[in-house]
Amino acid sequence: METLLGLGYVGLFIGCFLAATVIPFSAEILLIGALLAGCSPLETFLVATTGNSLGSLTSYALGYMGKWEWIEKYGGVKRETLEKQKGKIDKYGPLLAFLCWLPFIGDVFAIGLGFYRLNFYKCLLFIVLGKAARFGVWTVLYVIYGQTFIDFVSKYM
Repeated sequence: METLLGLGYVGLFIGCFLAATVIPFSAEILLIGALLAGCSPLETFLVATTGNSLGSLTSYALGYMGKWEWIEKYGGVKRETLEKQKGKIDKYGPLLAFLCWLPFIGDVFAIGLGFYRLNFYKCLLFIVLGKAARFGVWTVLYVIYGQTFIDFVSKYM
């Protein structure tokens, strides 16, 4: 993560993009690290939201291509898992994309939304809104509470 943070906004973008795929690490840590390094809160929020949203859209595209071998190999999602999500996808539709920021299950949602061919533009909208809400909360907490927030995060994360 230090290497990514050393690249500034480019590293933040790459890290947040990868964190939204099946690579398990925390985009929030990168966001907080960039803010601590003195990056602009607005630019940090925008870069993190963009990178993370595009990462989820990559998972959507993987599902849209619909090749089980690729979904299992590159998406890390088994056929049974995706089939279990069908009911949720049918029930909530593109609104489910708002939850693509959730760890682990968010990747499954993004792949499932693509696999079951839900409207791309609606999914895009809700993915971006979900990611923006997530990073917005962290950014606002940092801006309002500064060091107190960092001490709290350091203690409990």
